[in-house]
Amino acid sequence: MNDSQPQDSAPRKARFREWVEPEIEVLLRVAQSITANRADAEDLVQETLLRAYRAVDRFDGRHPRAWLLTILRHTNANMHRRQRPGTIGDWELIRAAQPAFGRSELPSAEDSFVDQRLHEDLAAAIRALDPRFRAALILVDVHDLSYGETAAIMGVPVGTVMSRLSRARQRVRTSLRSSSLVRGGLS
Repeated sequence: MNDSQPQDSAPRKARFREWVEPEIEVLLRVAQSITANRADAEDLVQETLLRAYRAVDRFDGRHPRAWLLTILRHTNANMHRRQRPGTIGDWELIRAAQPAFGRSELPSAEDSFVDQRLHEDLAAAIRALDPRFRAALILVDVHDLSYGETAAIMGVPVGTVMSRLSRARQRVRTSLRSSSLVRGGLS
């Protein structure tokens, strides 16, 4: 099938309008969580939409959100793969490098979200989680994605998402037992 044939564009546009356009807001929220940067999130969603438009003729129309989130995850992985530096000749130079402005590493997307939006006790409890558990908690409980959508983003089975989410919630509850949030001291 040739993408440039004009007779193909009307059905393709209709499918794109029906299946993809209603999910753009979700894609932006998830991309923002993944990248922790508005501009990078918009770039990721734009690339995802381009790929979805090219592939919409092969999509069966079932579960468009899961399909789009899978495209988003693969697109993000491909974008990071392209940004990887080439072969490093001298590892000692890399290990001895100091950051220019005192920060040793950038915060993860989840850490940035947690720091900006949550009470400090809750943010600290979530930040202390293993990154796999933290991602499941944020995608399901904060972004309100289904287990299937979260599984598509994380590239794991649905049961793994449920298990990680359960463990994350239990660990946060345990961390907050002595917190002012639980004792009613929230100001």
